[in-house]
Amino acid sequence: MTIRTEPMTVNVGPQHPSTHGVFRLRVTFDGEEIIEVEPVFGYLHRGTEKLAEERNYVQIVTLTDRLDYVSSMINNQGYCLAVEKLLEVEAPDRGKYLRTISAELQRIASHLMGIGFFLQDLGTLGTPLMYAFRTRERILDLFEMLCGARVTVSYARPGGVVSDAPADFWPALDNFMQLFHSEISEIEQLVLENEIVLIRTRDVSILPLDMAINCSVSGPVLRASGLAWDWRKMEPYDVYDRVEFDVPVGTKGDNYDRFWVRVQEIHQSARIIEQCVAQIEPGPVRLDLPLVLHPKPGTEAYGRVEASKGELAFFLVSDGGISPYRCKIRSPSLMNLTVTEHLLVGWKLADMIVTLGSMDINLGEVDR
Repeated sequence: MTIRTEPMTVNVGPQHPSTHGVFRLRVTFDGEEIIEVEPVFGYLHRGTEKLAEERNYVQIVTLTDRLDYVSSMINNQGYCLAVEKLLEVEAPDRGKYLRTISAELQRIASHLMGIGFFLQDLGTLGTPLMYAFRTRERILDLFEMLCGARVTVSYARPGGVVSDAPADFWPALDNFMQLFHSEISEIEQLVLENEIVLIRTRDVSILPLDMAINCSVSGPVLRASGLAWDWRKMEPYDVYDRVEFDVPVGTKGDNYDRFWVRVQEIHQSARIIEQCVAQIEPGPVRLDLPLVLHPKPGTEAYGRVEASKGELAFFLVSDGGISPYRCKIRSPSLMNLTVTEHLLVGWKLADMIVTLGSMDINLGEVDR
């Protein structure tokens, strides 16, 4: 005898810990099977692009901190690169190295958050998350030494960085790198070959490579589907053309591959930092630019970086004033969410929470 069921529509979020922000999914279930998904954004909209039209080019740096707020250093870097293109200037070498070091530290911190909460969504009851936060706290301590802030850092500036690293930063960074490898190994030993993690994530919510490309997906989500596309390699900026690193790629594009790619990228970020520390030389960290910048009228620039979630880009148009005529932000989390329906339909309620965790979205840059 067949049991008849009726579809039920459930709102997951916007106040729900597993949505990773103020994000709502309108999900229709047939029993436990997902048959329809509608993502709903906009709860965290603050009008960042419009606010940028009312602030000068240096003040806008503080707005970028609040996009992906667990990846502030990289947001600063991407925006400052766009302004430098607009002005047709280039930061001094030491400033470039400091931006690269801080960006890779930020990538490690962001991926640790993504990995920790992904495993928490799997039901690991806190241990891997606390391990991840332990290492992330050390990185935030380094940021505090660099600029006095831990989360909304505003460290980069058009033309370089706000100030040189203090003398005690370098021994602290060296100490962090020594502890880092053993701490990451603990997390890997705990979860990478864990039987429950493998059963719950392998072959679940597969994203085919052609769909990932057609939907403009980027970052670890794209690389997990098998394409070695990384803007640090394809179009190097700052000092990425002077360091060696690999681009980890997955084979299936499932939940496990998205998790695995982030773990491997943490190791590559550590490689980049170690090379930068060995190469950096004394010198100025910032160009002598006026506080209030006036790019030429009619100029425009597109600056992009490989952020922790994917391709983050800023399109700026100048009318010759102290503020941009137009500021458009290309958010990786928003583009990556366009495949949500494909990833979730046909799977179960419990898989939905894990798949959302594997996407590692941030609503600060989705809603802007």
